[in-house]
Amino acid sequence: MTNTSALLAARILLGLLFVMAGFGKLGNVEGFGAYMASGGVPAVLAWPVVLFEILGGLALIAGFQTRIAALALGAFCVASGFLYHFDLADQMQMTQLLKNLALAGGYLALWVAGAGAWSVDAKLGQGQPARA
Repeated sequence: MTNTSALLAARILLGLLFVMAGFGKLGNVEGFGAYMASGGVPAVLAWPVVLFEILGGLALIAGFQTRIAALALGAFCVASGFLYHFDLADQMQMTQLLKNLALAGGYLALWVAGAGAWSVDAKLGQGQPARA
């Protein structure tokens, strides 16, 4: 597997997670808002979060503004992990927290690497590697 195809695979796999999560919430945005409120986030932000998940995931898959999308999605994983899964007494919740943190690591790697050659960013001349 080349770096180009590996970056494409990473973008698709990491982006698909958010696209599917966002579309999954469309069936009950009000219920999702109530869940958000249980973690201290205002329920009124449910629609913006759903749109963020879908659009952020699609941007990552397409390789559009990849570094910005990856950084935002990674920060979202860290924040939601600590808000909703930090429970030292519950092994399943701690596993979910670690999953979110591991995903954030993947998004961080995309932030560093950029989208790769097979991306909208590359077509727009924005696919150069990050500066050290």
